[in-house]
Amino acid sequence: MTPPGPAKAQLRSPAQLEALGARFVRGERAVALDAGARSVTTASGRVLRADAVVIATGLTSRHLPGQYSQNGQHDQDGHDGQSGQDGPAGVHTLRGLDEALTLRTHLTGATRLVVAGEGVLGAEIAATARGLGLDVTLAGLGHTLLGDQLGDVIGALLGRLHADRGVRLRLGAAVESLTGANGRVTGVRLATGELLPADAVVVAIGSRPATGWLEGSGLSLGDGVECDTRCRAAEGVYAVGDVAAFEHEGLGRRLRLENRTNATEQAQVVAANVLGADRPYTPVPYFWTDQYDVKLQAHGLPSPDAEVSVTEGDPEQGRFAAVYRERGEITGVLGWNMPKQARVLRQRSLGAWQRPQPLSSA
Repeated sequence: MTPPGPAKAQLRSPAQLEALGARFVRGERAVALDAGARSVTTASGRVLRADAVVIATGLTSRHLPGQYSQNGQHDQDGHDGQSGQDGPAGVHTLRGLDEALTLRTHLTGATRLVVAGEGVLGAEIAATARGLGLDVTLAGLGHTLLGDQLGDVIGALLGRLHADRGVRLRLGAAVESLTGANGRVTGVRLATGELLPADAVVVAIGSRPATGWLEGSGLSLGDGVECDTRCRAAEGVYAVGDVAAFEHEGLGRRLRLENRTNATEQAQVVAANVLGADRPYTPVPYFWTDQYDVKLQAHGLPSPDAEVSVTEGDPEQGRFAAVYRERGEITGVLGWNMPKQARVLRQRSLGAWQRPQPLSSA
């Protein structure tokens, strides 16, 4: 079966974008914002002024010691990944389409892959590589897969799923460094001293909001661009997607969400508010992940500290739904090959999140 090409990832065709009548400034990084003047300065010195500015710069990947951005490329903050030099060839991060295509090309000729990172991205890459027939080792500091997102109970089930498919897991040990020879990566060394041989490495050890270019802008920057309930960071300035830390009226706390569903839904609210609406953004957080023949769907805020209980199905049968409880309240819902049941639980248990509550500083 022929894998999908780059066109599959297009959200809109060139004709649809042309029909918008918008002006696209491509190939120029934004390097500064004056929030009061609503002006953006690009790397070439060009100044763009507007009635409204929307910040959607997303995230920038974290790196391992000895890893540098490919070909001295800049990240979304406008800084070199490390020193501006290239590290050993065969080391990848995955943030954009170009990186995905480069990785796919490399994996077709590789035999041994090491994935650094036990989160969603790392686990999905490991599953995909095993499907391609590669020898795969996944290493991460956490003790279970997706432990930070879904906790140890579900993480242990995911670990067993990957191990049963032939992935070697090296969890609970930090990745210390990369090894190489003749300009190419040869392995990953763990803090335990173990060396994991590899002719391809994917680094998926997390990311940070791309806010470096906003220093001195007048905006409040914490874990992202801090916004109000309307995703407004300042008068006429909004933030959307992975970079936006917004106040959630229904939960009375600030959230920053990293998933496609959030980017789509939040963009709709921001666009409406730019055009004059006064609409709060009150989502029930949601993400999914497909690994092998398992589709996981998580609603709400499943926490590693929560108590997990199965409400329907059986984990041993590979189909179940579960809820997360903290202090007696349901805070998250998970479906493991049970999407319909998970949606029903979400509607029944988390619908109140979309009703306003007093905001706190949590």
